[in-house]
This record gives sequence, C-alpha cells and structure tokens, in this order.
Amino acid sequence: MRNKLILFWIIMAITLAGIFIIYKKPTSLGLDLVGGSRLMLEAQTSDAVPKITPEIMDSLQYAIENRVNAMGVGETIVQRVGLKRLLVEIPNITDTSKAKEFIGQTAQLEFKRPILGENGEIAWESTGLTGKDLKKSLVGSTPATGEWMVELEFNAQGAQKFSDLTKELTGKQMAIFFNGKLQSAPRVNEQITGGRAQITGGEGGFEYTEAKEMVDLLNAGALPVGAEVIQEESVGPTLGLDSINKSKVAGIVGVSAVMLFMILYYRVLGLISCFALLIYCILNFAIFKIIPVTLTLTGIAGFILSIGMAIDANILIFERTKEELKMGRSLYTAINSGFDRAFTSIFDSNVSTIMTCLILYYFGASMVKGFALTLIIGVCLSMFSAITVTKNFMHLIFGSNELKYPQLFGLKKEDIENTFVAQETKREKAKFGVLD
Repeated sequence: MRNKLILFWIIMAITLAGIFIIYKKPTSLGLDLVGGSRLMLEAQTSDAVPKITPEIMDSLQYAIENRVNAMGVGETIVQRVGLKRLLVEIPNITDTSKAKEFIGQTAQLEFKRPILGENGEIAWESTGLTGKDLKKSLVGSTPATGEWMVELEFNAQGAQKFSDLTKELTGKQMAIFFNGKLQSAPRVNEQITGGRAQITGGEGGFEYTEAKEMVDLLNAGALPVGAEVIQEESVGPTLGLDSINKSKVAGIVGVSAVMLFMILYYRVLGLISCFALLIYCILNFAIFKIIPVTLTLTGIAGFILSIGMAIDANILIFERTKEELKMGRSLYTAINSGFDRAFTSIFDSNVSTIMTCLILYYFGASMVKGFALTLIIGVCLSMFSAITVTKNFMHLIFGSNELKYPQLFGLKKEDIENTFVAQETKREKAKFGVLD
C-alpha cells in the first residue's frame, strides 16, 4: 500500500506541474485558427541551376525556414509540395506583400576590388569573398554618431580571405555589394585580421529597420535558386476565432457525454475513469505546450479522438474486471487480472494506431501532420492513463477488500451469487487470477 500511495502522489505532482505549464506557457495556434498568410513558392531554374534536384529543394526549404523565422513569426510551416514547390504558412500576418518581398530576396553579399574599365572609369570585380563566408552578422552602431551599421563576423575560411584581401587592397577602396547594390566602398588603410568587418551604409548610415532586415537575410543565408510566389491566400482571424469557439463547445460536449455514460454504466469504476480522463487531458495539453505543438483544427480533432481512445482502454479493463468478478475472483485478484488480460488488446490496438499515424505524419500534408502528431501523443499518453493512473486509483479505493456491493461495479447480486468463492493463500501476493 505504501508504494501505491507514493505512486499516487507522484501522479498528483505531475498533474500539478501540467496545470502550471498550461497556465504559464502560451498556446501555439495554427494558421486556420489565428489567421495569417499562405504562400506557394516554386523553385526557378537558371543557367547556373538548369535542373531542380531534391538536394536543391532541401537547401531552399532550409533557407526559407530561416528567413520566415527571422521575421519573428512563431509556428510557421514550410513544407515540400511536389517536386519543386514549397508551401509557406505564416500565422498572424495577413499582409503578404512584406512576407513575399522578404522571402524572395536573394541576400547576396559580395566584396569587390576596383578595376579600370574600358573608358577609364572605375569598375568593380568580384574577389570571391561572399556571404557564404559569413559566420554571423549583427546590428551595431558607431560610437561617435550613433548611426546604425551592420557588423560582420567571418568563419575561419572567410577570415583568411578577408585578411588576404585587405592586405592586397591596402591604400585602395574595397566595395561591399548587397543584392547587387553598392552599400559602401571604404578605403583600406591596413591589413585587417580577426575576421570582422562593418557595413556602414554610406553617408547617414542605415535606418534601423534596413540594417535589421539586412542582418536577418544574411544570417538566413542566400537562396540556392530563385523562388517565385505562384499562389497566395489570406485567412481571416474571424474564421479562426469561430473555429476555436466551436471546437471548445464540441470538446466540452463530447467529454461530458463520455463521462456521463461511464458514470451511469460503470458506477464507481466510471467515476474513477473520469478522474483519470481529466488527468489525461491536463497532461496531454501540457505536452502540447512543452514541445510545442501548433494546434490546428485537424490537430484538435486528433486530440478529441484520442480522448475517446483513452476511455476505450478503460472500458476494456472494466469489462474484463467484471468478468473476473462474475467468475468468483476476489476483488483484488479481479482488478489485477482485468488489467493484465486487457493489456494485450489495448497494446495491439494502440500500436496499430501509432503506426498508422506515423505513416500519415511522414507522407501527409501539413493538415494531416497536425492530426497525426496530436493523435500519437494522445494514444501514448492514454496507455499511461489507463494502465497506471486508473489502476492506482482502483487499488487505493478498493484495496484488498471483499466485494460487498456489486452494484458499485454495475453488477447485480444474482450475477455472482451462484459462483464459487476463491481463496488465496496470501492476498497481497495474488497474481492475476492464479488461485489455489
């Protein structure tokens, strides 16, 4: 009994921690619930890239993800669609013009040396030092004037290139181009080591937003190929709010109906399952916030479905326990035997569901992925709820007492009055229906 009490308090502590997490951490809602923008991008071929390969699409997806995340928009989705398309979903931004401009920019940083053109004018020649040699970039300001600038830090290879370049161009200008536009052309006074440089933005410096955008693009990296927006769609927040309200009503009605059925049909056992179900819902929602899981309408559907599956496991256990009681088992033995013999069915059904969800998550579209993920989490947690929480509550409430009131289990006295009475040599060591 002492071990059962310890397990009970562990369950209570985990539940309280789940309530704290739910209260403190915000819920991540998907595009269909909070509104936003949905863009379809298509990779474009060029002379340098005549064919779009899966490797190029992987690089493009990674770069687009970095750029969208740099916008400060949480829970975005960038997903491959077909051979050369990407679906980009950006919550909370309904104006797609800025997102399109930001996502589609090339973010090409180049350092160039001066050369004389055919007519004697100064032209600029690439030095081979580009944004690919960057480690990171930051927004900074000049101490004297407070003007905004971009600070660059090169990786090991880039630092060596920059050192050699400044040595070569000592006493000459070195131009810095961003997306083909000349940003500044400072004069190099001496060789610069250490792998650091600055883009001042010329006379007057940068505006902060301009410097921040440049830094975000540089840190996200250049796109391996061009990406054209071929389709765009805005989802209004009104639709999302209406969907949330309807989902809440559906969830409350569904859970209440399930709880009412369990209490009416299984009496005390049903009441125990309701408490276990509440703990299951708290822990499930807390896990959603910890990961975090972006809740969409399909994700909420998966969560509600997992609640039904959690109750389904309890029904299997309760029915098996009632059968054991009808066979004349003692209460303690019937409970253990009910859990043991129902476990195989519960495990097999849940494993098959998890395998199906994994296939849906791996091959499905974004909406299907949300459904599959929430259902996987719910199914795994439902096994813990049914096997551990419900069993612990039943042991604490009934202990090793005799079955004096069959009505508490939804049974009638005549269901068990003609059955034999089983006696175990040692009640605490009774194992799942093994009798003397």
